[in-house]
Amino acid sequence: FRGQTEMAGLYRLVSDNPVNQWVIDHELLAPGDAGQLYCDDPPDRPYATDASRFAFFSAAAARVIADELITAHDVNHLHDWHTAIVSVLATFDPDFRSVADRQLVYTIHNLSLQGIRPFSGDDSSLNAWFPDLDYQTEWIADPRYPDCFNPMRAAINFCRRIHAVSATYAAEITRPSDPDRGFVGGEGLHGDLQKASAEGRLWGILNGCEYPVESPEPAEFHQTLDLASQTVLQWMVDSTSAKSADVLALDTIQRWKLVERPAFCVTSVGRLTEQKVRLLEERLEDGRSCLEHLLDLLATQQGCLIVLGSGNEGLERFVRKIAASHRHLLFLNGYSDPLSHEMYILGDLFLMPSSFEPCGISQMLAMREGQPCLVHGVGGLADTVIDNETGFVFHGDSPASQASALLVRLGQVLELRNSAAAWQAVCKSAAEARFSWDSAAEAYEAHLYR
Repeated sequence: FRGQTEMAGLYRLVSDNPVNQWVIDHELLAPGDAGQLYCDDPPDRPYATDASRFAFFSAAAARVIADELITAHDVNHLHDWHTAIVSVLATFDPDFRSVADRQLVYTIHNLSLQGIRPFSGDDSSLNAWFPDLDYQTEWIADPRYPDCFNPMRAAINFCRRIHAVSATYAAEITRPSDPDRGFVGGEGLHGDLQKASAEGRLWGILNGCEYPVESPEPAEFHQTLDLASQTVLQWMVDSTSAKSADVLALDTIQRWKLVERPAFCVTSVGRLTEQKVRLLEERLEDGRSCLEHLLDLLATQQGCLIVLGSGNEGLERFVRKIAASHRHLLFLNGYSDPLSHEMYILGDLFLMPSSFEPCGISQMLAMREGQPCLVHGVGGLADTVIDNETGFVFHGDSPASQASALLVRLGQVLELRNSAAAWQAVCKSAAEARFSWDSAAEAYEAHLYR
């Protein structure tokens, strides 16, 4: 790697699990602080640090496979841009040709993140990582930036099977993206994906969800507030300085503890990214945001909105400012697994207005607890939520019309809530919906691995 030999550790995790799990260890795999999963590089060098670490990991994994350091296996299954470089090494490096002898399968979890880096001229580039690699650029250059290497495009072209994490998403990514219509499709790679589809290599198979045998205890509103308060305080203790969002959240929690549970509680859990919450920021005809209009609708029904998430600083600021002026919005600016599970159980309606969604897990977790979802009818959301049966779906042919449709649909949901029988039927159907990993595994074997 980078023209020299590195020594990495290879470990097998010992457990009762019948699946063998192997771990590769090297200092290049941990460039950030302890517990930091991804590194935020400046805008002029996107992915630079992470691309180098995953290039190293891919090279090490390819060496493990080529040297048969693990027991015999049939399939090499690569995921997203992070391990796509394995397909490049298997194609162009004679030392790794045996990697391609086994079935090469590639899963696209999110096509909008492609790990694009220069071919040369940077210490985080294909030539810097593998200076002796004799490659051809035809199938690995980014279609929009020909002087850059696109690992995701390489894997799409070199792997025998391509898998997208829902059937609708698999169809969407074969079409060009259209920002004016608010449509996120192939993100520059639609031509390669059309070719893969025509060759019978592209499959859409929905992710699964775990379904515990025992149902969880019902969530009580004020107990959830206590957990939220403890969580925010812990965030403040762990931080070197108090965030204004945390101070605002504690104030809102204290006020809410003095009143009864709101008549209608909407929850939302997820990363604050353009993908997830862009529609809430959309300005309507009066100049106010979709989120402000949404809160107005909830106010008419003595409702509230609880948002748990972090991410883009601009979007965090947007939600925080609105929370400061709307007393029935609680913004919990971080993530907590126990708190998220409480919110899946507590809420009356789960909000997931993603501009695009390859699969999505939050809607499955909410439905599992009997909480219907209000979703944008794209990708995996379209494949998991049945309108008026297990949840509620909105559409639109532009960001503005999508935001308006969201509000119209929420108004209809609030009206339906007044009919106890109709509402309980939707809640019951949501709880009974099943998206099992058993079904996904059978489809993997039949369509990807055979």
